[in-house]
Amino acid sequence: MLVAVAIAIISAIVEPTDALANCPTACDCDDDTLVVTCGEGHLDVLPIALNPSIKRLVIKNNKIKMIDSSLQFYAELLFLDLSYNHLFNIPVKTFGYQKKLQELHLNHNKIGSINNRTFVGLESLTVLNLRGNFIDELDRNVFSALVKLEELNLGQNRIARIATGAFDGLTSLRVLYIDDNTLTSVPSNAFPPLKAIAELFLGLNSFTTLPPGSFEALTALSKLDLRGAALANISTDSFKGLEQLRSLDLSDNRLHRIPTRELSTLGRLEELSLGQNDFEVIPEGAFAGLMNLRRLDITGSLKLRKVESGAFATNTNLESLTLASNKALVEVQEGALSGLPHLRHVILRDNALVTLAEGLFPWSELHTLDLAENPLVCDCRLLWLRQLLVGRSNGSQPPGGVICAAPERLREEPLRAISPELLGCMHADPRRQAIIGALVVGAAATITALALILYRCRRRIREVLKGGWGNSALGRKEREYQKTFSAEEDYMSRHSHPCSLAVHPTLSGYSHHHPGLRPIPVTEL
Repeated sequence: MLVAVAIAIISAIVEPTDALANCPTACDCDDDTLVVTCGEGHLDVLPIALNPSIKRLVIKNNKIKMIDSSLQFYAELLFLDLSYNHLFNIPVKTFGYQKKLQELHLNHNKIGSINNRTFVGLESLTVLNLRGNFIDELDRNVFSALVKLEELNLGQNRIARIATGAFDGLTSLRVLYIDDNTLTSVPSNAFPPLKAIAELFLGLNSFTTLPPGSFEALTALSKLDLRGAALANISTDSFKGLEQLRSLDLSDNRLHRIPTRELSTLGRLEELSLGQNDFEVIPEGAFAGLMNLRRLDITGSLKLRKVESGAFATNTNLESLTLASNKALVEVQEGALSGLPHLRHVILRDNALVTLAEGLFPWSELHTLDLAENPLVCDCRLLWLRQLLVGRSNGSQPPGGVICAAPERLREEPLRAISPELLGCMHADPRRQAIIGALVVGAAATITALALILYRCRRRIREVLKGGWGNSALGRKEREYQKTFSAEEDYMSRHSHPCSLAVHPTLSGYSHHHPGLRPIPVTEL
């Protein structure tokens, strides 16, 4: 081993430009770009005879178990990828000579621990990827040597404890992955040094709840990923301090309701994912306070059954809405999506919708509309949608995307290919339908008014019919003298009956008298 190292050093000193002649069989060595790539193979140690001037070294999917002293020969490296190997540990000061290294990828190995001397020498490192290893805890100052680090990936490990001060020194860190570990609480105590962090991935842990002020120290955070974090409860002040947050992922948790109040403080939020939770209803004003919300995704919430009218009434800047694969969603109330002037992309795919109201929102303004895989009942209620699909020529609706599930005679038929007559519509033209509807309403109103008049005047009409037309049995003189009735009845009929001015009785047993006198019977002479 020592002889090989000596030969490599001598070769590098005497003939540096010819050093790439010792490129291993499984590797591709380019002496112009100074890039060495070793594909999948059987390498179990780092090559030591490569050109010391190489800038980029990629040895993935091999069987390397440790990084030995041969790495010191490659002091010019800017990029090193040793992912998908069998590395168990990293000796102290392994990277002592890599002063220029900017990216180090050690993901998907078997590294069990790291300490505050593991990364000594990597003063220029900006990206460190340790994803997919067996690290179980982070001690104080473990990354303190990485003063220029901007991205740190610790996801898919076994981290259960993060000590206070574990992130000390990472004042330039912008992106941090701690997802898919075994954390049972948010490591808020370790966050204060992360003044510049913009993206934090904490999903696939076991938090259950978010205490107040969990992220209060992360004032520059713009993206927070908490998907699959087993959250059942979010405290009122959980998101306190996140005034700059633009993107939040709360999907795949156990939330039994939309956390309206808890989210309302995120005034600058633009993207929100809430799918795969346990709430049943999206109520009116569900996202109150999120005035800048532009994209909302609720996919795979198997208990969601209804979206109420006004659910997004305060989210007037909404541009994209995805309500997909919610197997129990049978109702989107009319008005649920109204008042959204900027809405252009709507995905309602794979729900349990059987019909949709035309007044749900301005369909003609959409650029993307996906209604596929819903059990739609194709009848006259969907004529408007059929007309819309036929009229769309910009290709935004997938061909055959709206397929009928019922009635049986139209099953599996594309809605756009069905004639209005087959949908059960007597009049396909909406304008003609409107005119006919107006005429029917007008006729009904007229008949009702006439019937009311006839009912109120039925007595007068009956009296007219009895004696007012062509009764020749009585003489003219008899008819004159028999026009008598009580003064009280005359007074009441003239002042209270609605027909008193229009119809007058012609036959009575009494004659008219002054209201103060008793009526006198009249006998024919």
